[in-house]
Amino acid sequence: MNSQTIMVLSCHTHSLFWFRIDMMKSFLDKGYRVIAVGQEPEADWEKKFSEMGIRYRQLYAERNGTNPIKDLKTLKSIRKIIDEEKPDKIFCYQAKTVIYGCLAAHSRKIDEVYPLIAGLGSVFRGSGLKNQVIRKILKTEYRTALKHAQAVIFQNPDDMGCFVDQRIVSKEKCRMINGSGVDTAKFIPTALPEVPAFLMITRLIRDKGVQEYLDACRAIKKKFPAVRCLLVGPFDTNPSAIQPQELQKYIDDGSVEYFGEQSDVRPYLEQASVFVLPSYHEGTPKTVLEAMACGRAVITTDAPGCRETVEDSVNGLLIPIKDTEALVSAMEQLINNIPLCEQMGAEGRKIAVEKYDVNRVNADIANIMKL
Repeated sequence: MNSQTIMVLSCHTHSLFWFRIDMMKSFLDKGYRVIAVGQEPEADWEKKFSEMGIRYRQLYAERNGTNPIKDLKTLKSIRKIIDEEKPDKIFCYQAKTVIYGCLAAHSRKIDEVYPLIAGLGSVFRGSGLKNQVIRKILKTEYRTALKHAQAVIFQNPDDMGCFVDQRIVSKEKCRMINGSGVDTAKFIPTALPEVPAFLMITRLIRDKGVQEYLDACRAIKKKFPAVRCLLVGPFDTNPSAIQPQELQKYIDDGSVEYFGEQSDVRPYLEQASVFVLPSYHEGTPKTVLEAMACGRAVITTDAPGCRETVEDSVNGLLIPIKDTEALVSAMEQLINNIPLCEQMGAEGRKIAVEKYDVNRVNADIANIMKL
């Protein structure tokens, strides 16, 4: 039995539980004690994690805030948990927990810190004076923090190239993995529905392409009234979040069927012929991998993180970002060619198994972390 402890740090507890649970289970299987650290109250999450054999701790963090006093509180919060739990290795992801996790670990003389850069957010790709100022600060913080990392893990070559080109991290320190992986034994192919149906699963923020999806669904429903357009996912606190009243207009006119946040998305993937994610940038979108594993054709953007998952016209269609017309055209193409949907879905399943299976990805992470 291994007596060492691995701490997994995130400033979004939902993401810890839904996106990293397979990785944490693989750590347990290797005999490590695992501590999951997120921003939600321990009273709400402790039992869920403990049922998996994982200890859960709450840190103080504001995912989208820019207040330096509050960020200092995040740093102190992580230091306190490190002092109490005494981890041997730390895996961290998301900007604030990467930066302050690396700094806190260094201050406590923990050398084995493995940050994951799981996609560059709107700050890195947006415009405007405020964005430029925040980006400059963020790059400096990343550069300082990542000096103390054993290795820096990326999910796509665009993000890695960005960090290397801007001298945020040295190329020698970079490692690449194929996203978060997908459980191909849990997400399995099912028959396509008789009536064509589209599905998007996402946090409701503009950078995910939600507005383009809503507008495309409205256009599709006018031309093909029988076609279904489904939307699954929670509202969000991100500055670019879609507001409930904005979405309600599309629900009221029948453009979309909205199902809120779901703990199990498989029943919704079963109802869909095609999965849609018109995102502006991703690390590697787990929802796309789940759709591929379920044998669904995918429409996504020719954007960092998204383009890696789809070979155009093989397992789906790639479209430009922020292009509603191109999305409508792609949706129409697949409505009019159901056999193509089936063929693309079969190819997607094959790619999911051969490249993105969660066991392969977890083995890569274990190798990087010297487990």
